[in-house]
Amino acid sequence: MRTLWNHFSTISYIKISPRMRRISAANLISNRNLSTISSTEDPELRDFVGFLESLKNYEKSGVPKGAGTDSDDGFDLGRMKRLMLRLRNPHYKYKVVHVAGTKGKGSTSAFLSNILRAGGYSVGCYSSPHILSIKERISCNGEPVSASTLNDLFYSVKPILEQSIQEENGSLSHFEILTGIAFSLFEKENVDIAVIEAGLGGARDATNVIESSNLAASVITTIGEEHMAALGGSLESIAEAKSGIIKHGRPVVLGGPFLPHIEGILRSKAASVSSSVILASNIGSSSSIKGIINKNGIGLCQSCDIVIQNEKDDQPIVELSDVNLRMLGHHQLQNAVTATCVSLCLRDQGCGRVTDEAIRIGLENTRLLGRSQFLTPKEAETLLLPGATVLLDGAHTKESARALKEMIKKDFPEKRLVFVVAMASDKDHVSFAKELLSGLKPEAVILTEADIGGGKIRSTESSVLKESWIKAADELGSRSMEASENKTVLGSLKLAYKILSDDTTSSDSGMVIVTGSLHIVSSVLASLQH
Repeated sequence: MRTLWNHFSTISYIKISPRMRRISAANLISNRNLSTISSTEDPELRDFVGFLESLKNYEKSGVPKGAGTDSDDGFDLGRMKRLMLRLRNPHYKYKVVHVAGTKGKGSTSAFLSNILRAGGYSVGCYSSPHILSIKERISCNGEPVSASTLNDLFYSVKPILEQSIQEENGSLSHFEILTGIAFSLFEKENVDIAVIEAGLGGARDATNVIESSNLAASVITTIGEEHMAALGGSLESIAEAKSGIIKHGRPVVLGGPFLPHIEGILRSKAASVSSSVILASNIGSSSSIKGIINKNGIGLCQSCDIVIQNEKDDQPIVELSDVNLRMLGHHQLQNAVTATCVSLCLRDQGCGRVTDEAIRIGLENTRLLGRSQFLTPKEAETLLLPGATVLLDGAHTKESARALKEMIKKDFPEKRLVFVVAMASDKDHVSFAKELLSGLKPEAVILTEADIGGGKIRSTESSVLKESWIKAADELGSRSMEASENKTVLGSLKLAYKILSDDTTSSDSGMVIVTGSLHIVSSVLASLQH
């Protein structure tokens, strides 16, 4: 099978003077003939993945302008509804929580799924993107779907899929077909409830075939400036697109916090369809992070108090002390609070097994690859980085860079830092860099390239990233730059490791932070399997 995630083909190295807080540095070289890692995909899924790869894949090619808007340029939700009809509408057979948002929807979905599982419910979860295997996108009861289960379903519905593709003149996409398969699998597995993460926006997203009749709740985590062109070009149009998942008479949980006028757009949409609103950032405002602990067998956790208050009388509905979240940062606490509010909403609808203890267990058992993930000492040693602290975080927007920065400042204020960064071409590279450079003092930034969605179309050349970081540094008052090179992904990590190790005057071993995309995280994790 062909490689889904290729390693870096070019690496730039930017060294930052801690004394002058400016980018100074090293060298730059391009080498397009570097070794790659073989696919981490399950060989049993060769036919299934091949079938999907024959379809239009917007994760690989990029999303067209206006694709997520309610306009003539928007995705055609009608063809998705026709596909679901041919599959006999499996998504009507169970309750659904529909989750949209610029950031935080994956973590919120994972928290909620684990809370429901802890309450004894059978839970399906559909999310994107995946890190190592497409199986990760469709999970039942906390486990990715098995290759055999996925194959059995695929072969059973393949004639329907082929007929649908033909009748839709080949316009059905990779994501639409995969969404239909996920909905069908949840019916086959007889789940009680499915937590469905929207792909792009909400209104025109393929997941938005869900009707109010089986929708338990909608969730909108955050509104930010990602996919601006595809979602209308403004924060307001993005809010409008994401509000499309709000359905008549069904509650919506808003994560936030939101800008007042953005919250107003979401509330206005809810009012227009008689949907009640729960603002998680308000009723969970008493929740707090108490500190970082190193828990045996788990690693670093942030100890939190989670308090959900009644909006009317400020009385606690849920009050949990010393909840140990395995994903760090205030943004993850907010995601946990949002998921808790959704679980209380479901409790009000009759899910009585969602007890306070189930909420605690679900939150504490949640961990996602590439979200504030620290490699274990053994994993670091496998990468020939003995004793290194390596943090993997798939931050790729200005907002997520800010969240990463604030987490590092709060939890590791004295750590020496080196960043290893690769990004997709449709992200705001300068704003991302400025967020990290404005609050942190890394000793170096190593820029590189990683395949996006299994291809190079959306991958940003390291030289382009380099210019973005120069611009960001200049705008922050920095001046000079030099350049350096390395040839492989392990080599880039070794370079970061060497930079930190060369300073024999410091007792701090420092931290290597791999960020900019979940796809560079995938490259690092894939190397652990080889």
